[in-house]
Amino acid sequence: MQETRPEQVRHDVGVVRLFEPIIREVGSPLTEEMLRPLDPRCEVVQFGHPLSDADFQTLADWLRDYPAVTLRAFADGTGADLDFLRFFPTLRKFHADFSYRTLVSLDGLNHLPADLTYLGLGQTKKRLSLAPLARFTELQRLYLEGQSKDIEVIGHLRTITSLTLRSITLPNLSLLVPLTRLRALDLKLGGTRDLALLPEVGALQYLELWMVRGLHDLTPIADIPTLEYLFLQALKQVAALPSFGNCTHLTRVHLETMNGLSDLTPLLTAPALTQLTIADMPQLQPADVAVLAAHPTLQQLSAGLGSRRKNDEVTRLLPLPPVHGIERHPALAARTQLP
Repeated sequence: MQETRPEQVRHDVGVVRLFEPIIREVGSPLTEEMLRPLDPRCEVVQFGHPLSDADFQTLADWLRDYPAVTLRAFADGTGADLDFLRFFPTLRKFHADFSYRTLVSLDGLNHLPADLTYLGLGQTKKRLSLAPLARFTELQRLYLEGQSKDIEVIGHLRTITSLTLRSITLPNLSLLVPLTRLRALDLKLGGTRDLALLPEVGALQYLELWMVRGLHDLTPIADIPTLEYLFLQALKQVAALPSFGNCTHLTRVHLETMNGLSDLTPLLTAPALTQLTIADMPQLQPADVAVLAAHPTLQQLSAGLGSRRKNDEVTRLLPLPPVHGIERHPALAARTQLP
């Protein structure tokens, strides 16, 4: 058995992310091959079916030597719970992602230590109360998909530096204002349209907005002076970029399937921009991109305008080296990207 490194796995809607983790798959009965020493780059150990109690204990003992590794459970079945976590009282990173959304309770989280640093909860058929999260007073990274019951608990988790909300709609971002340490925020799917409070949320270095239904106004982004990396994808109703004059640390922008955009000149206002990726935007013409030749700091450009002819013309007009992959940003360095 070899660790899997899904370097060609397409994340969300089409971008190859070269920093996907190496993953070790285990299952009952555990074998010596499964428990051989981990590659130092391995970030995730996962199982797709419940292990025996004896194997859970063996796995827990083995994982004590790898405190930086995330344990991911995506077991199928009906009436599933997290009671197996009783074998993992020292685990620091855990992700529950049950394939058929059959998880019926989060009570098993009470077996995890209060100093848990990463928690991921996938979507379930029934929304489960997030109240058990209140005890994780040292949590640094949180991923929630479709879990909004008692979501106000997030506002009390003041140590969070990275937050992903997927398929969750908030009326506004007031819930996140108390998170003063937040540096990376992902809003995926859902319908959170009011971003007015975004500049008051932590000191964001990374912001990702993906397929947020009904979102059309990106103006609040202009008032995030700490922002370094902006990732916008599939925001159908966005017709204009804001001015980036106040975003003096913004060095990297990724625009993908932003089919309502036709004017890239606002990017000229980003004083520190060095890397730009434009992907799956066939509505643009090479001349629309060529206006960026006037940018004084732009160093790398990748453009996908829907045809080789247009892409080659962009390269001729702006002979800049491409952006290679999506490198880890400091605000993302500790984040585990799970399939």
